[in-house]
Amino acid sequence: MEPITRRRALQLGALGALGAAAGGVGLSRTGLPWTNPSTWSPTSEGARVEAVPGGELLEPEVLRSQDGVLRVDLVAEARVTEVAGRRAQVLTYNGTLPGQTWQVRPGDRLEVRLRNELDTATNMHTHGLVVSPQGNGDNPFISIAPGESFDYRIDLPEDHPTGVFWYHPHRHGTVADQLFGGLYGAIIVTGDEVPVSRDRSLIVSDISLTTDGTIAPVSAQEVMMGREGDLVLVNGQHKPRLAARPGERERWRVINACTSRYLRLAQPGQDLELLGVDGGHEPAPRAVDEVLLAPGNRADLLVTMRNGTSELRTLGYDRGGMGMMGAGMSGPVTLATLAVTGQDTGTTRPVPERTADPDLRERPVDRRREIAFTMTMGGAMMGPGGMGEMMDLGFDGRAFAADRVDQQVAAGAVEEWTITNPTPMDHPFHLHVWPMQLIETDGEPVLEPTWRDVVNVPTQGQVRVLVDFSRHPGRSVYHCHILDHEDAGMMATVETG
Repeated sequence: MEPITRRRALQLGALGALGAAAGGVGLSRTGLPWTNPSTWSPTSEGARVEAVPGGELLEPEVLRSQDGVLRVDLVAEARVTEVAGRRAQVLTYNGTLPGQTWQVRPGDRLEVRLRNELDTATNMHTHGLVVSPQGNGDNPFISIAPGESFDYRIDLPEDHPTGVFWYHPHRHGTVADQLFGGLYGAIIVTGDEVPVSRDRSLIVSDISLTTDGTIAPVSAQEVMMGREGDLVLVNGQHKPRLAARPGERERWRVINACTSRYLRLAQPGQDLELLGVDGGHEPAPRAVDEVLLAPGNRADLLVTMRNGTSELRTLGYDRGGMGMMGAGMSGPVTLATLAVTGQDTGTTRPVPERTADPDLRERPVDRRREIAFTMTMGGAMMGPGGMGEMMDLGFDGRAFAADRVDQQVAAGAVEEWTITNPTPMDHPFHLHVWPMQLIETDGEPVLEPTWRDVVNVPTQGQVRVLVDFSRHPGRSVYHCHILDHEDAGMMATVETG
């Protein structure tokens, strides 16, 4: 059977057609490794791999800026590596899964030469960085053809927020496949020193593999809902082990690099405190039992160790569904095991006071807009009652068009955006390069300054945000961070200047 494209998968129509397609039809594998039969020859297309728990948690190599500059030669290519105890061919940055961690400071420059050794076009997005979207900056409209290179030059402002960010491809039409295949890495903006015994980066991703180590085919139903992999990995490992001593305090920088999966993080038996989410900061460490991360979100956590063995888990989150196509449950999963043994060190010291995040409510609003996620069936808006004959994803009834400007913003403006979601599933809303201050969720005001670059908009709900466009003029995008949805058209452009 001829493979169907992602766009065609979303237009297959009635439930009967989708039910037939969902029985294992392989989508067009843009950018995935089995497209080169001379180096890899899958023989068991449908069977899924059995997971083998990993060993001690390994962390990616850290590249640090020197004299205000971090220079990186970055190669995107297919490589054979070990995943869940088996050899698998995945996509890698510089041969590793995940890619290297980039550590920079406010005011630094990132100079990245990205060489594309994939068989489809790619590019790079520095997710969450508050930087220019123009030219060689964080420009989502760049397209790097197979065999070509591109030189990025990204300047962080002197007052750039500290925290955990990440990099991944953003070439429209191939983003979900390339991220799912293994292309992602952490960016740490340092400068807020917190006394801890250890600083860890934990990059959570998911993937599905066949028994012969290739990326498993993706069904039309998985694309429609947003795919979730069979294997949930931490730093490319399946259920790795962590070890610590009682009384130690660690800083965990957690990235949700899953294509569609939501994470409700919990570590029962240990003391968790939240330092921040995305580029936002808590005024002081806040005790939490769990943290919800939509795809693309990050959490900055302090973990104070208590004796015993416990599991880092995602507790499960129902992100909605589409009737007979099934519920969108990001199910409960054990991510890692933590063993705390030995004598209590008693080494924790107070966390220094943190600079308060700005509050845009102190400034006048220049314009208010309403933006709606839309899933249209046969030209009509989809509601909870069922499915029509055709389906398109977009914003305000329009699918993405790279040559169209959807929102024209005056230079220097502060705008209030109301983002509505009349569809039957949650959607995470991501705005590039201009962070959002969340001020209201479903009619409930958010009292403290709360900054995000990914905001979850619940089904049949809405959020209100403030956006400061006084910096970084240029053209960029906002989109659903369920990346199958973005590739299918749930993205739009915004231009300021």
